[in-house]
Amino acid sequence: VTQDYDEALKWFRKAAEQGYLKAQVLLGGMYYFGKGVTQDYDEALKWYLKAAEQWPTDAQFNLGVMYDKGDEVTQDSTEALKWFRKAAEQGHVEAQNYLAKMYDKDQGVEKDNAKALEDIDETSM
Repeated sequence: VTQDYDEALKWFRKAAEQGYLKAQVLLGGMYYFGKGVTQDYDEALKWYLKAAEQWPTDAQFNLGVMYDKGDEVTQDSTEALKWFRKAAEQGHVEAQNYLAKMYDKDQGVEKDNAKALEDIDETSM
C-alpha cells in the first residue's frame, strides 16, 4: 500500500483510544516525530504515558529519552533513570545501554562503573 499518514493516524488513534498498547506507542511516535501531524511533544508524552503505565518497554524507553533530553518536558535525569530502569529490567537493550551510560557519566546517579558494565547487554557489544 501507499504510505498514508492521515490514514495511519486515524487507525492508530482508534486502536489507542480502545487501549491497544502498540497503537498508543505508535501514535505517540507520530506526534513525537511530527509524522502526518504537527509535532507535539505534549501529545506524544500523553500517549507514551498511557502505554508506559501498562508496561510496554518501548513506551518506557521513549519516556526515558524525553526526560533525558528535555524534549518539551523539564529535563529530569531522575525521571529518565526511572523509565530507563523499568524498560531495562524487562530486557529492552537500548534502555540497558542508556542506563549504563547514566551510571558511567554520573548522570542522575552516582558514578558506578561496575553497575554501568552490569547494565550493558552483552549482545550490544
